[in-house]
Amino acid sequence: MTAKVAWRSPSNIAFIKYWGKHGVQLPKNPSLSMTLSKCFTDTSIVLGEKRTKKNIEFTFKFNSKENKKFSERIEEYLNQVSGQLSFLNHYRLEISSENSFPHSAGIASSASALSALALCLGTIEQRLGTAFKEDFYRRVSELARLGSGSASRSLFAEYSVWGQTEHIYGSSDNFAVDLKVPIHPDFKCLRDIILLVDSTEKKVSSSVGHGLMNNHPYALTRFSEAGKNLKEIIASMRSGDFDKFAFILEHEALSLHAMMMTANPWYTLLSSNSLVIMQKIKEFREKTKSKISFTLDAGPNVHVIYPAEEEKKVQTFIESELVPLCVDNKYIVGSIGRGPEMLVDEFTR
Repeated sequence: MTAKVAWRSPSNIAFIKYWGKHGVQLPKNPSLSMTLSKCFTDTSIVLGEKRTKKNIEFTFKFNSKENKKFSERIEEYLNQVSGQLSFLNHYRLEISSENSFPHSAGIASSASALSALALCLGTIEQRLGTAFKEDFYRRVSELARLGSGSASRSLFAEYSVWGQTEHIYGSSDNFAVDLKVPIHPDFKCLRDIILLVDSTEKKVSSSVGHGLMNNHPYALTRFSEAGKNLKEIIASMRSGDFDKFAFILEHEALSLHAMMMTANPWYTLLSSNSLVIMQKIKEFREKTKSKISFTLDAGPNVHVIYPAEEEKKVQTFIESELVPLCVDNKYIVGSIGRGPEMLVDEFTR
């Protein structure tokens, strides 16, 4: 049997942050994210006969070139899920992957990369006739989570929640779910301008950062706060209260980085330009009454968030005041995304 399957899967930006985990990649608090339109990974797997006696046999290319660092992470992931995906022990996998954005741009790519890989693996599992009781995307979300917690949230259009919470029916620590609540039109058409403040590799990985939450003096308060903020930000998205939304969005971003700066040992991933950009956005909002806000991932880059109706009002501000603070004036224009897309599905026996 031969097969080829390929998926395009997006990255996402968390509005309510997940920071701190336990067990096998399980979150200490629920999180909510927006799926992105312009930042995605295309991954394909060609399935063929094994050529060696290795338990798991695969090749991997990133942007058509071998990449030892990425290959090691994929090997670790495949070994981790091989107990659930028995076909991994019986076929050779030729994996190829590429991003729509430069890997060195400083955008977190593990969410799009691991979700795209999990989608390919889940499709192969399904085509081989392996029975599983779960919904396909629920199954794949759980597989993706084992490689990257944030990847579990990249399987859905628009908004996704990962982590058990009484406020979202069907939510779970094991997989993410689609946010199936009616929301105000402003939040159906959000823009996300990603300002590339620093393109160098992070000095402290997210895995290390999560680990430092285990003995963090403010950890329990942070986990509780995230749960409350999840409830309140969803309420603001339903009612159209952008002021409340912006306050929570920014509070979550700043709390995330405050956890880093109050850890032991402490560290920061922000740059001076990150702080300048945040201050400029705050001042512009106060002066013009525009619906504009920001968030951050676990790094220095700033995501500028605003409804489509504000485009004309904020575009000049972003280009004249914020873009000059980016590395080589680089930024990514994006918006709320539609979720993953299957690109290839070829099976012959």
